[in-house]
Amino acid sequence: MVSFLVGIAGGTASGKSTLARRLVAYAGSHKAAVMELDWYYRCQAQIGVEKRLRANYDHPDALEFPLLVEHLTMLRAGKPIACPSYDFALHTRDPLRTHVIEPYPVILVEGILLLVKPEVRTLFDRTLFTVASDEERLQRRLERDVKERGRTRESIRAQWQETVHPMHKQFCEPSRAFADTIIENCGGSDAAVEQLWSELWSEATRLRGT
Repeated sequence: MVSFLVGIAGGTASGKSTLARRLVAYAGSHKAAVMELDWYYRCQAQIGVEKRLRANYDHPDALEFPLLVEHLTMLRAGKPIACPSYDFALHTRDPLRTHVIEPYPVILVEGILLLVKPEVRTLFDRTLFTVASDEERLQRRLERDVKERGRTRESIRAQWQETVHPMHKQFCEPSRAFADTIIENCGGSDAAVEQLWSELWSEATRLRGT
């Protein structure tokens, strides 16, 4: 079966991952899977750790979009893919791990810069954009990166001021114009998530002829 591709963009910590997980939880794992654009950060094994720490990870150049295009095209053709795995503590790919994604009926792809590149946008059957205030997103990012990525609050705040917020204004926020649907509060109530999944599943079955 070929996959119906849904792109979920939005600012950092705006609820993209939460929305994707809620949709999969409602749909069931046999119907949907989640991919993360963060998996496609470029390999930096050849660069020293200090230089990696100073890199701008919120610019489109930090991501290997051609590989993402190749993988999304394979899913659209009904083929499984092996996505790279990224180590956020070392700021490079983990050569020993991959994320295997089967061509489930619906594939949800989430990422800050997902709608920036035209060659990526054209591969999605439906696009969403999640929104939250700057203050709320910063607080969520502090909590997430300390807990999940082993970072200090000081380094997170410094990165927010130097690259995260400026790049959001330059690249992420303008890409909102390419979204089919704007989502607030991580999809809202359970009923709202149920309604959204119903729409996605209906579109998927109609376009894929299943």
